[in-house]
Amino acid sequence: MLVGIETSDDAAVYRLSDELAMINTVDFITPPVDDPYWFGQISAANSISDIYSMGGKPLTALNVVMYPAKHLDMGILREILRGGNDKVVEAGACLAGGHTVDDNEPKYGLCVNGVVHPNRIITNAGAKPGDALILTKPLGSGVLFNATRAGKFNLQELEKSVLPIVAALNGAAMAKALQYDLHACTDVTGFGLLGHLLEMAAGGGVHGMVNYNALPFYSGAYEMYRKGQTTGSNKANRALVARYPLTVERALTSSQLELLYDPQTSGGLLLALPKDQARNLVDDLRKAGVSEAVRIGEIVAGAVGITVQ
Repeated sequence: MLVGIETSDDAAVYRLSDELAMINTVDFITPPVDDPYWFGQISAANSISDIYSMGGKPLTALNVVMYPAKHLDMGILREILRGGNDKVVEAGACLAGGHTVDDNEPKYGLCVNGVVHPNRIITNAGAKPGDALILTKPLGSGVLFNATRAGKFNLQELEKSVLPIVAALNGAAMAKALQYDLHACTDVTGFGLLGHLLEMAAGGGVHGMVNYNALPFYSGAYEMYRKGQTTGSNKANRALVARYPLTVERALTSSQLELLYDPQTSGGLLLALPKDQARNLVDDLRKAGVSEAVRIGEIVAGAVGITVQ
C-alpha cells in the first residue's frame, strides 16, 4: 500500500509492480439538481476526479446506485445512468457494471479504478514552502444548488453558467499540471476550500496562504449567502477547519467567509507547484479550456494552519 488513509488523500494507491500502481476510489452523492442526466454527469465527474488528483489515468468504473424503484419511474434512473456512462466514456474509461439497492432517496456514484507509475503519484501531502496554489474551478456551487432547490436562484442560470463547469472532467487540467514540477494536489469537494487546503497543509506540515481577492466564485453565490441561504455542510466544515489556527487578516463579511466553507460537488483541483512555474501553468490551463484557473495563494513555512489575506 503506497497511499492509504493516513493523510485523508483522495484515493488509495497499491503497487502492483515496479512500473505499475493501482488507484482505487469510490464516491456517491444525492442529487444536487433535479435533472437526472445532469445528476449522472456531475456525480460521475466527481468520482473520476479522485483518480486524476492522484496523477492517474481512470480505466474502469462500477455504478453505485441507491434508488426508490417503487416511487420513481425507472426512466429517471436510466437517465442518471446515461449521464454517468457518457462521462465515463469521455474520460476514456470503461463502465463495467455495478450494484443497485432499493433506498428511500436516490443516490448515485462510481467505484473507479485507475493506474499510475509508482514514482509519479501525486498526493495531498507534498506541498513545500515556496509553492504557489492554483485552483481550476470556481467556488460556491453548494449554496447555488440549495438556493435553486429553494426557488431562490434561477434554474436556467444554473444550467447555463454553473452545471457545465461542475460536470467538466478534471482530466485536462491534470494533464497540463503533470507537465510541471507538481508537488501536491487535491480536489476541492465537500469540505470546501479551507477544509481541503487544511488537509494539504497538515499532510505537508506547512502553512497555507490564501489571497481572498484572487478567489473565483460562481456568479450569485455571494448574493445567496447574503440573503440567508446556506448549506448543510458549512457548519461542519467550519468546525473541521477550527482544529488548526485560521487567521483572517482582512475585513470580510460573514457571507464572504461562508464562501470559504461552501461544499463543492465535482469541484476543481487545488495544485501546489513552484512559484516560478505558476504563471505558465495558468496560461496553459486556460489555453486547454480550463478558463477559470487562477493562482489563489501560496505555501509558506510555519505551523500547520491557514491565513486569509
